[in-house]
Amino acid sequence: MNPEDLKRMAAEKAVEFVEDGMTVGLGTGSTAYYAIKAVGRLVDQGYDLECVATSLQTERIARESGIDVMDMNSVENVDLTIDGADEVDPSLHLIKGLGGALLREKIVAAATEMEIIVVDSSKLVQKLGTRSPLPVEVLIFGSDHTAARLKALGCDPVLRTKEGEAFITDGGNLIYDCHFQDGIGHPFHMESKINTIAGVVDNGLFLDVAKKVVVAHQDRLEILDKPPA
Repeated sequence: MNPEDLKRMAAEKAVEFVEDGMTVGLGTGSTAYYAIKAVGRLVDQGYDLECVATSLQTERIARESGIDVMDMNSVENVDLTIDGADEVDPSLHLIKGLGGALLREKIVAAATEMEIIVVDSSKLVQKLGTRSPLPVEVLIFGSDHTAARLKALGCDPVLRTKEGEAFITDGGNLIYDCHFQDGIGHPFHMESKINTIAGVVDNGLFLDVAKKVVVAHQDRLEILDKPPA
């Protein structure tokens, strides 16, 4: 089975948790795309859903799929969000943000009762930062100084570009993809250290966020639940 089939199957499995009347967060990225399409089919079937989007790209895809997208400030909370991830560790801690939407994804996740992450098995890691860099969103002003302070934490921060120009997020910021040679040994500590750097808006560590992870293996789907505290 090809990777796109695996993404679609996992996303559609996650959408089975959507119930009529819910407020639903729509994630960003190639896997979340299939979830948005599946939610659109529920709307076609008559489901009354309020949806919020984690990026301008997601908002566009949702509207094209017949989904009414609400302003985040107009909803009190989000019942269920379906999103992807770049890495998932055994505690269901995540690295997200390679799709460039980490700030809005984190805002929506913070308001969500049930965050369901959809990945293929290649995203499962024993230690965060070993497969994927850690995206860090920073202000344009003074960004070289911010990058220097990120480097002092032991990573190699690489400015994200697109078509030869600096990639600009929906919030008008830059992203540095921070490569850790031996991964991130203490993610809670690292999250705190990064977010105290002047100029950092937020980072792609999503810790204690995911309640369930739907994993597409080559021969099966697996649902992982957050381990008890």
